[in-house]
Amino acid sequence: MMTRSNSRGAIWLEKLAPNAPRINSLCPSVQVADADLNGETVRFISVVPDANNHYPRATQGEVGLLEGWTLAKVVNETIDADANSNVKRPIVAVIDVPSQAYGRREEAFGIHQALAGAVGAYAKARLAGHPVIGLIVGKAMSGAFLAHGYQANRLIAINDKGVLVHAMGKESAARITLRTVDALEKMAATIPPMAYDISNYATLGLLSDLLTINNPDAPSDADLALVEITVQKAISDARKDPTLKNRLGAENRRSSALVRERMRVAW
Repeated sequence: MMTRSNSRGAIWLEKLAPNAPRINSLCPSVQVADADLNGETVRFISVVPDANNHYPRATQGEVGLLEGWTLAKVVNETIDADANSNVKRPIVAVIDVPSQAYGRREEAFGIHQALAGAVGAYAKARLAGHPVIGLIVGKAMSGAFLAHGYQANRLIAINDKGVLVHAMGKESAARITLRTVDALEKMAATIPPMAYDISNYATLGLLSDLLTINNPDAPSDADLALVEITVQKAISDARKDPTLKNRLGAENRRSSALVRERMRVAW
């Protein structure tokens, strides 16, 4: 059984934020730490397994009700804390999420709203000027990935067979499509959007970097240095991009000008 201590999300959070205190008063499955990276404070967020999770469907690192709302809380509080800062704190989502939590209680209590809250918070952070980086160290599956990391300015992944980006796990997809796992893998090899192979997925152009790490489960100092340099570059690149807020502002100004012109012509 995967435990918090040996999940990739927990391993890489500890590597990137060594000995950094975790933020208190959060659910145990959402770990948050502020650490120095290249001379600035970066907020790292990871969803990790919790064997004692109040919701049994979310014990293995899945993103469920508690996780969705906690991610939203953390990101929104980061935005509020930095509201008066000229330079916004980067947010790095350390991604190892096998699935969203499926269950009757989750559906009844509105898991879609919890995950939407997380999505909205990450998008709001980008609008507010926070560089948001997604670092995929394990699985990035289904609604869990949409809620934790997919909204990033830049996505970085480790090139490893344990890293998967997909809407559904292989076994579930095989059952639904009435195929064997082997048949599904052969089909996916020729269709990048279906690919479980991260190097094949990378051909879609959605990753800014695909990194070769010697041992993702026990990264060396060289592995860590490579990831840190890549994350630093992604943060720098994100800051150079025109923000979505600026683009929306320009579009709104153009729309307003068009409306005024149409009114002038009409009169």
